[in-house]
Amino acid sequence: MVVLGIETSCDETAAAVVRNGSEILSNVVASQVCLHSPYGGVVPELASRKHLENIIPVIERALAEADCSREDLDAVAVTQGPGLVGALLVGVSAAKATAYALGKPIIAVNHLEGHIQAAFLGNERPANPFICLVVSGGHTALYRVDPAGTSELLGATRDDAAGEAFDKVAKLLDIGYPGGIIIDQLAKEGAPEAFNFPRSRFDKESLEFSFSGLKTAAANFIRQNGVAKPGTPGPYRLEDFAASFQEAIVDVLVTKTLKAAEQSGLSEIAAVGGVAANSRLREKLAADAGAKGLRLYLPPVRFCTDNAVMIAAAGYRIWMRSGFQQGMLELDAFSR
Repeated sequence: MVVLGIETSCDETAAAVVRNGSEILSNVVASQVCLHSPYGGVVPELASRKHLENIIPVIERALAEADCSREDLDAVAVTQGPGLVGALLVGVSAAKATAYALGKPIIAVNHLEGHIQAAFLGNERPANPFICLVVSGGHTALYRVDPAGTSELLGATRDDAAGEAFDKVAKLLDIGYPGGIIIDQLAKEGAPEAFNFPRSRFDKESLEFSFSGLKTAAANFIRQNGVAKPGTPGPYRLEDFAASFQEAIVDVLVTKTLKAAEQSGLSEIAAVGGVAANSRLREKLAADAGAKGLRLYLPPVRFCTDNAVMIAAAGYRIWMRSGFQQGMLELDAFSR
């Protein structure tokens, strides 16, 4: 079964062709980083307009790289939400038009299910139920996932997502966008114990997250001490600040993930989403999971950030689980 996946939930226009949920025939992503960098974050109206420019060329390139025609497709899978509603509508409209013109089924995919599906895109794939940390700019949550594709929410953030905290503090530091990547790079030259940033853990058994307090602490520190520059002397080293701030986020993410595995009695864990590309998170998850005797699944970095391979693969799983739904041309995008 050959599925065309389409993803436009935020600031990447992506299309991919995947056979049988795992054989990647093409993977095309048109990034908007340069467009949004001057603003320190994604501007929804600009993102929607850029998706309109990119969507058809990206789909055509994905088909060309897969060496298949539209008639070779068995279905079209598209991100329905959550995300920026204007951006989502571009992808949903393109998917519905393509499916209708070809007389092919359309499969609506939840963006989070797409990210979870990325756990199956590495060289090793989970065969047993596992704990999945979904961590990105808009989401931070823990799920119990069955290999068949069903999932159960165990805990989520009460306020800010981890990726949002990275990007907003990076904007306060005036170091550029996307902030999480830049903080990760700076942290490699810093000392994670230099500053004691707060960790919100709630009660001992809680699997919920909160990063608003950490973000406020970082903002207050910057307000009191000013903005440092990389590699220059000042009231503090920016690299130390980045390493300490990053460590506070990573520490909570890893601790909660391991706690979820312990509470669920599972021996396998995974981390997906844009923040799962963070080098320190990958390093600490591998070390701490190994110490606990847990098996860890991390998708390649290119499948952590938004992409259409995960949407096509998730669409295939949905088809395997429940078949094609009727009347899907009436589907609409949802932001939350």
